[in-house]
Amino acid sequence: MKRNITLLGGGSWGTALAKLLSEKGHNITVWLRDEEQCKKLKTERINEKYLPKIKIPENILFTLDINEAAKDAEILLIVASTQAVRGILKEIKDQYKSNKIIINASKGIEKGTMCLVSQIVKEESNNCIYAVLSGPSHAEEVGLGMPTAITIACSNKTVAEEIQDIFMTSYFRVYTNDDVLGVELGGALKNIIALGAGISDGLGYGDNAKAALINRGIVEIARLGLAMGASIHTFYGLSGIGDLIVTCTSKLSRNWNAGHLIGQGLTKDEAITKVGMVVEGIPTSYAAYELSKKLNVEMPIVNAMYEVLEHNADVRETVKKLMLRDKKEEKL
Repeated sequence: MKRNITLLGGGSWGTALAKLLSEKGHNITVWLRDEEQCKKLKTERINEKYLPKIKIPENILFTLDINEAAKDAEILLIVASTQAVRGILKEIKDQYKSNKIIINASKGIEKGTMCLVSQIVKEESNNCIYAVLSGPSHAEEVGLGMPTAITIACSNKTVAEEIQDIFMTSYFRVYTNDDVLGVELGGALKNIIALGAGISDGLGYGDNAKAALINRGIVEIARLGLAMGASIHTFYGLSGIGDLIVTCTSKLSRNWNAGHLIGQGLTKDEAITKVGMVVEGIPTSYAAYELSKKLNVEMPIVNAMYEVLEHNADVRETVKKLMLRDKKEEKL
């Protein structure tokens, strides 16, 4: 069945998902804030800044009017930065963000409030059914139709299966999950570990270091997740280990790239500017640090990233401190 779907955001992920959903026959509208970008997308059908190799189908509509975009939508798909989600939802009139299915495809935690997107949506909308789409998925590869597997998490099983049908194609396999919290946390926190992996590579450290970082990273993610009420099994899946692997090992990862630049000596602000896209792992590092303190969860990698980002700690000295912590038994 055709659905009216509005995407809130037109970056790389939004472009790739809009193309996929359009090819499935759905009515797709994309809201953007940038007037020049919107004009170019309408006329040239190429997202030159984010996905220059992808031809955008003619039947995808682009608009600068967020309420016009949301008015007739049955599904709102969030593909904007987590830090922008609250502000975007506040712009939509109440009658246009009530009784919808809201799917979040953003990965992060709101800095300051420590809110996940599910909590932001609950606060800023009314009677909506919330779902989160997450997993190892570079927009560049999805846009080119390369095989990808991902998870849709929703507390309503019927809606989860409906969304599964909406997205699933011969190259985009979708699994359902009912652990919304765990899937959100896995997608958000892996960006912090990816920053660390990039720093490790930027310092010239080898595969041993990165393997240890990825492994101990999933331990920290699971610790925080369990403290917040998520299922341990979720972190073994696509939105946990799966997403962590792809983000920590690929040069397509903006978080890995930002970390790599920091490891080579750039400041966080210089790295963000050079990457030229949202680096969710940076604000999420601050939020995760505050959450770990609030919940008394041991997260040494998150602590180390916080010191590097907030206090400009020397990265080599920070790694040394991590390695020389008190001896421990290997366990969660």
